[in-house]
Amino acid sequence: MPQRRMLDSPILAGRIKLRDQDFIVDELPLYEPSGEGEHLYLRVQKTGLTHTELIEVLKRHFSVAEEAIGAAGMKDRVAMTSQTVSIHLPGKGGDPAKAAGAIEHNRINVVWADWHVNKLRRGHLAGNRFSIRIRDLDPLQAPVVWSAIRELEHRGVPNHYGTQRFGYRRNTHRLGSLLVQDKHEDLCREILGTKGSWYPTHQRSYREAFDRGDLKVAARGWGRRDIAERKIANALARGESAKDAIRTVSRHMRSFWVSALQSSIFNDLLEQRLEAGTIDAVEPGDVLFRHETRKSFLVDAPSPELDAEVGDFVVSPAGPIIGPGMPQASGEVLIREREAFQAVGMQEDALDGLEFDFKGTRRPYRIRLENAELDSGFDEHGPYIRVAFDLPRGSYATVVLREIIGDDGVEAHRRDRRDRNAFGESTEEST
Repeated sequence: MPQRRMLDSPILAGRIKLRDQDFIVDELPLYEPSGEGEHLYLRVQKTGLTHTELIEVLKRHFSVAEEAIGAAGMKDRVAMTSQTVSIHLPGKGGDPAKAAGAIEHNRINVVWADWHVNKLRRGHLAGNRFSIRIRDLDPLQAPVVWSAIRELEHRGVPNHYGTQRFGYRRNTHRLGSLLVQDKHEDLCREILGTKGSWYPTHQRSYREAFDRGDLKVAARGWGRRDIAERKIANALARGESAKDAIRTVSRHMRSFWVSALQSSIFNDLLEQRLEAGTIDAVEPGDVLFRHETRKSFLVDAPSPELDAEVGDFVVSPAGPIIGPGMPQASGEVLIREREAFQAVGMQEDALDGLEFDFKGTRRPYRIRLENAELDSGFDEHGPYIRVAFDLPRGSYATVVLREIIGDDGVEAHRRDRRDRNAFGESTEEST
């Protein structure tokens, strides 16, 4: 999880995501649909839904398999979000609005529909625009918040993967590690039992049923949002092996577990750079990321020219997203990266040949915050300070906000929901 901050300023009291309407995300498209093709593009607004729940609704509405649906990114559950999705509908054609039909769900609204020639794939977006109301913070603190935002504009934001990347139990990276190592029994125990990561109190009875081998009782406990848990528990209750039970979980979700493992390694190395003060400095053997082209290149040694480009935010040091084809560092940088891989039981070729087709890449250790806005005032829910900004794809607004209001402010909504979960309500989000 993210630990260190870029800013040295004191953390302010404040909370976010207390209401879906306080956290607004608008996906910035990389391209517009052409009006022709077999893939129906929908601009979808959702409120208070996980990405997995959205996909399930689309699967039922269009009577398609999960593989037919494409999305550029996964959006927060505790939010109002707008994004584009695609559905492969060969042979349909005609009026896109008619092909889309009316999706009957009170938390989903289709803004427009059009046809395009290719599936929308992860990363096919320019970025996201965020508009966030910070609550429990005196509006008179707006100048302090604005000063912090301006400093992050200048210095950059640490490009952590946010805590939501690791699921409501904060353990998806552990699931990914067990999956990569083919430890299927251990993976089932981590997902369904009591001996692994934190879990909500209301799950204790059916987790204990799993521990004692009462699989049918354990399977009956899981709720609507517990998609992976329910599928695995039902498969085990039918007598299937742990390996086959894991494979009942969608390929997309299993892929997410492995990508969370990649994310945890990156976060670890980013923490090391923050501690050393080298998040915006070139080290011998670094791989640098050119922000405009999103291309990476190896440097043997620092130079005044490279230092100037780092200072101008043209390039930044980049950490590993492990996988075949990942640009390789050298020297001391490579040694630290290999130590991080080994710390989670992975070798550099651990993801080669997996069904998920991870290609490996480099992710900049810092990203640019752009088009910032700020205002403050009062509404029917009380005082607020609203911040708005653009971030490049794959980056997290909560990482920006934790620089200002800390982890307590960013995670406050999760603790509130965790308390309610003790009374049997659904968990915050699905892994």
